[in-house]
Amino acid sequence: MKTEGSKMENWEKIFSTRNYAEASIIQGLLTENEIPVQVLNKQDSSYINFGDIELYVPAHLKLTAQQLLEKALLN
Repeated sequence: MKTEGSKMENWEKIFSTRNYAEASIIQGLLTENEIPVQVLNKQDSSYINFGDIELYVPAHLKLTAQQLLEKALLN
């Protein structure tokens, strides 16, 4: 049986931002390309400027996801 802490073990962080809209756009891009994505919002609920929103993908898809993001950012 997996413990709560082991759910993210095979996931790699590929992006971090403080901008929720930016995180949502990137999440949508990955999802559209059939790459599973988990969003971890570490922002303080009282102070939006403190903490990041992190996006994670399965470790075996990290390179594909990074290439997709690089291509999207260049356009």
